[in-house]
Amino acid sequence: MYTFTSLIAATLLVPLLPIVWAETIILDNSTVVANESTVAPAVANVDAHASNSTADLFAEETLQLTDSVIANLTDLALSNITLFTFLNESRPEVLDKRIFFSKCKTSPGDYLWPSTLTWKLFDLLLGGALIETVPYAAACYNVFGNYDLAKCNFITNNWINASIYHTEDPTSVNAVLFQGATCLPPALMSSPNCTVGGYPAYSVAVRNVAQIQLAVNFARNLNLRLVIKNTGHDFGAKSTGMGALSVWTHKLKNIQFFKHHQQDSYSGPAFKLGAGVQAFEAYEAAKNHGVTIVGGEGRTVGVMGGYILGGGHSPLSSLYGMAADQVLSMEVVTADGRFVTASETSHPDLFWALCGGGGSTFGVVTSIVVKAYPKIKVTTLTYALATGPTVTSEQFWDALRAFFEGFETYTDAGNYEYFRISSLGGGQFYSDMGPWFAPGMSKSQLQSLVAPLFAKFETLGIKLNPTYSEYDDFYDAWYANFPVEPWGSDFIRQASRLFPKSNWQDPSKFNATFEAIRGVVEDGGFIVAFNIAAAPQAGYPDNAVNPAWRKSLMHAIMATLWNATMPEADIKVASDKLTLDWMKRWRDVSPGAGAYMSEADYIEPDFAQAFFGSKYPKLYRIKQRYDPFGVFYAHSAVGSEDWKMSEMIMGNLPSQNSKLCRI
Repeated sequence: MYTFTSLIAATLLVPLLPIVWAETIILDNSTVVANESTVAPAVANVDAHASNSTADLFAEETLQLTDSVIANLTDLALSNITLFTFLNESRPEVLDKRIFFSKCKTSPGDYLWPSTLTWKLFDLLLGGALIETVPYAAACYNVFGNYDLAKCNFITNNWINASIYHTEDPTSVNAVLFQGATCLPPALMSSPNCTVGGYPAYSVAVRNVAQIQLAVNFARNLNLRLVIKNTGHDFGAKSTGMGALSVWTHKLKNIQFFKHHQQDSYSGPAFKLGAGVQAFEAYEAAKNHGVTIVGGEGRTVGVMGGYILGGGHSPLSSLYGMAADQVLSMEVVTADGRFVTASETSHPDLFWALCGGGGSTFGVVTSIVVKAYPKIKVTTLTYALATGPTVTSEQFWDALRAFFEGFETYTDAGNYEYFRISSLGGGQFYSDMGPWFAPGMSKSQLQSLVAPLFAKFETLGIKLNPTYSEYDDFYDAWYANFPVEPWGSDFIRQASRLFPKSNWQDPSKFNATFEAIRGVVEDGGFIVAFNIAAAPQAGYPDNAVNPAWRKSLMHAIMATLWNATMPEADIKVASDKLTLDWMKRWRDVSPGAGAYMSEADYIEPDFAQAFFGSKYPKLYRIKQRYDPFGVFYAHSAVGSEDWKMSEMIMGNLPSQNSKLCRI
C-alpha cells in the first residue's frame, strides 16, 4: 500500500520547483550550477547484442538511461534528479495521481508545472534535444518573434498540398480542427491568430533511447501529459495536446536489411527500420535490395509509427495482410521508463498488443523488424466515370454498382482498388479510379480480370478509356500512382466504416450497402474508398488487429466539408450530420462491423467495439499491466475511456486545447 510519506519522498523537491533559483550539482565537494560544462547528457552505452531480438540494437538504441546513470547523478546531488528516476515497484515512489495530484494532468499555470530552470535541467540531461513549441505557421504572425513574410507565403501555398513539410515540424499535425486550429496561415482562418493552443508545450527531438526514457520518466513523475509524434497523420489528433511533452520520433531513420533472418517461427528476408522511417524511405530501401515490404499508400506516412501499430492497411493487404501482420519484433520504451524487446517470445503480451492495438498507448517504439517479400511486378489501371451529355445519373450509379458487384472477385485475385465518389451538384456525379492496383499481375492478366466489368459498362451505354501501366516492381508502381497526400484543413470532418464481405454475399444486404453509399454522396458527402480484403489465403498471425479487418471487403471514408466563413451553427449542423446521420446509415447496414482507428470518426459512438472488437477486453488488461497510471493517452485509444478533455469544440468534439482529466 502506498503511503503519503513515500509519495512525498519521491517528489521531495517538486513543490519547490516554482521558487528555486538554480539547479545545482556537487563536484569536488563544491556545489556548482548545473549547466553544459558541469552536467553531461544522462546516457550510457549498452552492448548492441543486449536485445532479446535476433536483430542487434541500432547505434541510437545502445545509448540508454540506466540505473547506474541515475545513481551517479543522485550521488552528485543533482537537483531534482528524482524527477527522472525509473518506476520502482518495490518502493512505489510511483505517483498515485489519484492521491497526490489533481485528477487532471499537470498543465502550464499549475503549481507543479516545471519551472524554466527545471526544463533547462531536463534539456541538459537530454543533450540539447528539447524544443519549446513555436507553431509551424508562426512565421505569419508577430507573436513568437519569427515573422517572415517569404516563409509565411511558402507555408500558406503548401499548407494543404504538401504534407512533406509538415512532417518535418516537431508539432504540426493533420487534425488541426481538434487541436483547436490555433495557428493556421491567416488566409486559411476566418479570425487569424496564433497561439500554441492544443499543440504540446515542448518536444524532445529524439535521437537515442535515453532521451525517450528521460521524457517518459519526467512526464510520469510530474503527471505531465505525454504524447508521441512520428509524422502526425492520424485523423484523430493522437499526437497533440495542450501542455503536453511530446516525444518526436521522426529522426529515428536507421534502416538495415537482412537477407536471411531468423526470429522465433520466421525464417526469411527482413528489414529492421527505425520508428521515424516514412513510406517513401522504406519502399526505396526495399527496391534497392530487390524485395518488397508492406506499407501504406501515403508517401509521407511514418510506416513504423502509429500506422503499423494501428494495423496499417496497404495496397498489398489482399495478398499479404495488414502491416501489423508483418512484425517480427519491436524495441520499445514502456511507461516505467524501461527499454524492452517485444516479440513472440519476449514480452509476448505486449507484442500482441502493439501489433494492431494502436499507437501512443503501450509504449514508445524505437524500431521494428518486419518481413520482406520477393520483388513483385504490378499493373495499374486508371479511369474516370462521370455524368455528362452521354451519361445520366442512373447510368452512373448502375455502372458503379456493377463495379461494386465484383469486389470479392478482385480481392481474391490479390487486387486493391482506390477510388473516389463525389457529387458535383445539380444531380451530376464523378468517380475516378486512382488506381486499380494489381500486384503480381501482367497487363493482359488484369485486362482479363476486368473484361466482364467493362463489358457491363458498354451494355449500360458507357464507354470508358482506361489507362493500363505495367511496372517491374512495387516501388515504381506505388510512386507513379500515389501522390503526396493532402493535410491540415480545419474545414473538414471524416469518418469511416469497414464493410464486411457478408454484405456482398446476401443480395438484400448488398442492396442496402450500395444505397447507403449512394445516399451519402447524393446528400453531399465525399467518399474515398478501398476494395481490400485483409485476410490473405496464406493466413495471418494472432494479434490485436481489429477483427473487422479480417471480414471486410471495403474500407470507405466519408467526408463533410464547409466554408470557413460559415456561421459556427451551420458548421455544427454539417459536423453532426456526419456522425449522427450519414455514419448511422453505414453502421445500420453493417451491424457488428467496425472502423479503422487511424481514419475514423473522431466521436465514433462505441470506439472500443468499432476499433478493436472482441480484442478490447484483453487489450485493456494489457494496458493496465504496462501503464496502470495512464502515462500514455491518445484519443479513442485503449484506456482512453478513463479520461476526458475538459472542453468541447461545437459542443461534442473533445478539444485537445484543454485539460486532460481522469474521470
